[in-house]
Amino acid sequence: MAGHPDGDDAPTRRDYLKYGGAVVGGGLLAGCLGDSGSQSATSTTTTETDAATQTDTTTSSETTTGEDEPYSVSMVPVGEVTFDSVPETWVANNGSWADMGIALGLEPPKAVWLTSRYHTQYYDEIPGVSVDKSDMVSLYQDGVSKELFYELDGDVHVMDPNFLMNRFKGWKQSDVDEIDENVGPLFGNCIYAQHYPWHSDYRYYTLYEGFEKLAQVFQRTERYDAFEKLHDEFQANLASVVPEQGERPSVAVLWGVGNQPEKFYPYIIGGGTGFKHLRDLGVQDALANTDIKDFHGSRGSIDLETLLEVDPEVLMLRGYESLSKKKFQSTVVEFLRSHSTASALTAVENGDVYRAGGLYQGPITNLVVTERAAKQLYDHEGTLFDRQRVADIVDGNS
Repeated sequence: MAGHPDGDDAPTRRDYLKYGGAVVGGGLLAGCLGDSGSQSATSTTTTETDAATQTDTTTSSETTTGEDEPYSVSMVPVGEVTFDSVPETWVANNGSWADMGIALGLEPPKAVWLTSRYHTQYYDEIPGVSVDKSDMVSLYQDGVSKELFYELDGDVHVMDPNFLMNRFKGWKQSDVDEIDENVGPLFGNCIYAQHYPWHSDYRYYTLYEGFEKLAQVFQRTERYDAFEKLHDEFQANLASVVPEQGERPSVAVLWGVGNQPEKFYPYIIGGGTGFKHLRDLGVQDALANTDIKDFHGSRGSIDLETLLEVDPEVLMLRGYESLSKKKFQSTVVEFLRSHSTASALTAVENGDVYRAGGLYQGPITNLVVTERAAKQLYDHEGTLFDRQRVADIVDGNS
């Protein structure tokens, strides 16, 4: 998302990583900024019971399975996936899953959807934790090449197969099966936002539900358990910061186009990992009760005149996570202050224009952006979580 992205008879990876279950198909794509979508073939499903009951199982954990013992992990829509050994290399759909892997102490994934959307600068907050993206590959390169999966040769691909089949023309169930058979299984659920029509007939997972599944795949459930405890304590700390309902500000979440934005893509605060920090902070959604349609469904934009009619108390702008706070203020905010229409916005007049936090949040990045937003919205001083404790968990010293 920029500004606006045959098997043979030889032994295959399936001999070592066996994939069971089925994949649920999808319908029409509603994609991200600047990425072309298309309608694609659907597939049969044998996971409807799993989706309806929302029950998943795993036959092993970090503390009960030996390195050479097979184990299975179940997740809709992929069903049950059996591993003969713990995966060593992997590919992640986006920064949510990539961040989960870093939290588990894994090596970074070989690829993510777009490396520019995996905001590794959040790790600067955590002592001793960093990710070098110099060798990381973007899966999306004017489409997604099946050959790239062969080149990456990942042991497991942490992504929802329906995302591939409904995202781009040409990806079919047979292509997913081929990658599963000849390279490595797909295991994932599209959890960053809840807007895809093809995802309406099977369950979403919360950030920590998805995190637990990934921990089971990589047999690192002790780290997950430690993060879950830390997250519970973080939520308790956060509760003391969030004011009563009537005292919370009205916030508009917008994707700004360029560093001199006069056009914006509006987001209604909803489910998914990309809105968790704002849900946890209990903000009032300034756009929710207006005629403005969510970008995910409408693909539409609004101008400054329309935004002035709503006049939210706070602007949370996406698309600027690569900018430092200082750079954001000196470019985007300064432009809005000097603009004849934008300068009349309450949020601009009061200096309440902030970077919103990325769409793709995992357990570490969510802690960082939630605390940052608590300081922005509620003038909180101090820290809400222990950075060194995060580092210790990542290192396996929890």
